[in-house]
Amino acid sequence: MATFLIGIIILVAGGFVYGKYCENVFGPDDRETPAISKADGVDFVVMKKWKNALIELLNIAGTGPIFGAIQGILFGPIAFITIPVGCVLAGSMHDYFSGMISMRNGGAQMPKLIKKYLGNKVIKAYNFFLWVLMFLVGVVFVYTPGDLIVTQVLRQEAAVANPTVWIVYGCIFVYYLIATLFPIDAIIGRVYPIFGGFLILSAVGIFVGVLMDGGANLTNLSFASNPFAQHATGLPFIPTFFITVACGIMSGFHATQATLISRTVKSEKEGKATFFNMMIVEGFIAMCWAAGAMVIFGRGTDLATAPTLMVGLVSRGFLGPIGGMIAVIGVIVLPITSGDTAFRSLRLMVSEQFNINQKVARNRIITTACLFVPAVFVLYYAKSSPTGFNILWRYFSFTNQFVATFALATISVYLYINGKNFLVALIPGMFYFFVTLSFIFHAPIGLKLDERLGLDPKSYTASFILAAVCCLAYAWFVKTHGEKEKDHILQDVIS
Repeated sequence: MATFLIGIIILVAGGFVYGKYCENVFGPDDRETPAISKADGVDFVVMKKWKNALIELLNIAGTGPIFGAIQGILFGPIAFITIPVGCVLAGSMHDYFSGMISMRNGGAQMPKLIKKYLGNKVIKAYNFFLWVLMFLVGVVFVYTPGDLIVTQVLRQEAAVANPTVWIVYGCIFVYYLIATLFPIDAIIGRVYPIFGGFLILSAVGIFVGVLMDGGANLTNLSFASNPFAQHATGLPFIPTFFITVACGIMSGFHATQATLISRTVKSEKEGKATFFNMMIVEGFIAMCWAAGAMVIFGRGTDLATAPTLMVGLVSRGFLGPIGGMIAVIGVIVLPITSGDTAFRSLRLMVSEQFNINQKVARNRIITTACLFVPAVFVLYYAKSSPTGFNILWRYFSFTNQFVATFALATISVYLYINGKNFLVALIPGMFYFFVTLSFIFHAPIGLKLDERLGLDPKSYTASFILAAVCCLAYAWFVKTHGEKEKDHILQDVIS
């Protein structure tokens, strides 16, 4: 119990202190935000501070802080320290600066920011990975909530031959269509506060349940044995843990959502509460589910139990039948409310890339249809193939974290050219560049580098070395590109 409570203190106190520091580094002022200067009644719409915060939370809180935390706790109590530290120093900082830099650039989405601060060559690679990520988010967040509804609510088997599965998937797609087509305050802003209540109450309920358990089933961190080598199957803490937990610590998907909400924020001074603090709340959600899972595992549940089933066990174990169902509904809502904004963000990115006017309803319908049709085919493959979803999820997890490194590089360059402390973003960016590349260099879904070189498949030796070299190249690029951009700005001022 002590390690868990220390992690909560780190999350809350660290979030307060570091959040104020990041706010001071950026320096929000009283200038007009895009929600006011570019108001169009569709995407640029002023919304209340509390509503923006709830929408941001539900946009970013997909299945990552639930499923990722449940799988992450299998690495042991070190997760109770790593999650809050990573959430404060990396995830919350990433979300805050992404949203604020977008506001300073007229509410531009991440592709335009990448192009402006990292150049024309980087944007090509970024667009590829980002579009893949947003597409996979939409597909994955139809699959996971759909299966939760079928198995936990309807108590049926989520098999490809079960017509109920496809009816549920169809209903989720219909909701996505409505949320993607209509103005942001016409559908999302009206229903999200209700969903937010389910989400927060579920996390608080599990938190109370963990405390009432008394800590008998919560393992404390101990250095008597290696705290980084406690996974039952021997998976290495680095890089696997940081790929697994994802949204509870860091997620590239979040930058796309922060830039979306940057178009509805009334004042720059609301940015910390909207972006930074909501990631802290997501970290709290991840901590609660990680602790709940550890308690259930400690009571004798098989460590190999699927995360989908663990959601039901944790919910009912702490909250009873009725409270457990409310918690399950909250977990169902999480991916749905991320999936709809994933497709919405992808629509905006595609429209910006090809200059498609989204004020015209017909254009929005055509753009949306072009996204949904291939999504249905991928969903069918993932459901019908025995390994389809596993492959889909692994690529999604890697792409999600890799995309974050582009945003962190952008933040670093922005801060550098404005004379700010760019190390707050550069150091996490280097770390995650190392994590993602060492994973994909080594993993079966990647290059299988060590295996191809005849090295021990568990050693990661060659993968770590190559990733470290790339990590140094990442830092060199950020520094040199920042200097070039700074020189361009000075030349423009002189001329």
